[in-house]
Amino acid sequence: MNVTATDTIAAIATAHGHGALGVVRASGPAVRPLLSTLIGEIPAARIALHRPIRNAEGEMLDTGLVLFFPGPASYTGEDVCEFHTHGNPLVMQDLLEEMCRLGARPARPGEFSERAFRNGKLDLAQAEAVADLIDSRSLRAARSALRTLQGEFSHRINAIVEGLVRSRVAFEGAIDFPDDIPGEALAALQLPQIAEHRHQIQTLLTGARQGARLHGGANVAIVGAPNVGKSTLLNRLARADKAIVSEIPGTTRDVIEVDTLICDVPVRLSDTAGLRTTEDPLEQEGMRRAAHTMDQADLILFMTEDPSIKSLASQFETLNQPVPSDVRVLLVHNKIDALNQAPVRITRADAEHVFISARDGTGIGLLIESMGTLLGVEASEESEFVARSRHLSALEKAGAELVPITMMLAVSSPELVAECLRRAADEMHSIIGGGGSEDLLGEIFSRFCIGK
Repeated sequence: MNVTATDTIAAIATAHGHGALGVVRASGPAVRPLLSTLIGEIPAARIALHRPIRNAEGEMLDTGLVLFFPGPASYTGEDVCEFHTHGNPLVMQDLLEEMCRLGARPARPGEFSERAFRNGKLDLAQAEAVADLIDSRSLRAARSALRTLQGEFSHRINAIVEGLVRSRVAFEGAIDFPDDIPGEALAALQLPQIAEHRHQIQTLLTGARQGARLHGGANVAIVGAPNVGKSTLLNRLARADKAIVSEIPGTTRDVIEVDTLICDVPVRLSDTAGLRTTEDPLEQEGMRRAAHTMDQADLILFMTEDPSIKSLASQFETLNQPVPSDVRVLLVHNKIDALNQAPVRITRADAEHVFISARDGTGIGLLIESMGTLLGVEASEESEFVARSRHLSALEKAGAELVPITMMLAVSSPELVAECLRRAADEMHSIIGGGGSEDLLGEIFSRFCIGK
């Protein structure tokens, strides 16, 4: 899909603020005239020239490196130029305004990447990965985004789509030539292939979910009775003294939030008020806020001093609290230093238990491993791909389309099987831009920074 733009866009491509260097870029049919006016020549392709930069009246704007990328061998697929100037915002803005006076217009957020997509330089998943790479809050998330940007995610999707199309063609052939292709033989041949398609989709979905978690982060609530060590654990995981630690029960009245990294996942830790029966209105408000924090959490660290392993339900009953629904809970048995007990990680059917000492750090490594497992980021980085919620939804729907395909359906109704395969392929193809609506594209690229 190549789209010839009739206008030229320009923008400051570096972050706001002062710096040693700044980049102002333009893309479109007026790039060559812009270069001729601003530096008096058109540089050779992809060769950096150090030149004075002047406005149309000949006044010096700045000096810097100038590069020219003729289309289609450029980021956008159009003629592109970049001016690497001094990083004073006033200097860059002056240059940008001069470029607009000479025929360009200010670019919308993400418009350079949108043109790259429309001109076939990037598919939609890769274009989204550009923004995700810029916004990554951890090195692991950045690597996940880079794998998507380099096309690994799209390659896997295309391979699955091709397999789904082959299976669909086989069943459509059976519809057109029922006497030539026995239904039982076709089903016996294709059902293992369809099962493999489902497996590939599920594997890709697992990696995409990990990538989504790495990019989006997680909320972790630390809850329990007063004085079980919640604030001490928050400080330990945050590697800083963020919460007041005291032997006096009820010290924490409000929710204390700290952003940190756990298993290279951006995590917002919330230290909540101790849960107990009290007439103190301030503590009651703190406990109400604690309950709200639990409802919003992706993971709850339920802290206790009790060394015995009890069911998840009985642990919450001791605090007169219901077991939260749809939230994973990790039972953290604290203060093992007082019991001369070794740290250990124990998995039970209803919950996982970790024995630690938040005060001296014993067992914290085991706790972090358990948190990574429950947050779904314990697997190898090589299988992770940065993903958006729309990607996850499409993968889930594609997998669901294949579930009804059985031997009975394949023999009796090949046309229904073909339709299921078509819908599954369409869902997969939508991830990389197949059939994308203008509204969807507008929403996606509007979230990019200006200049990218």
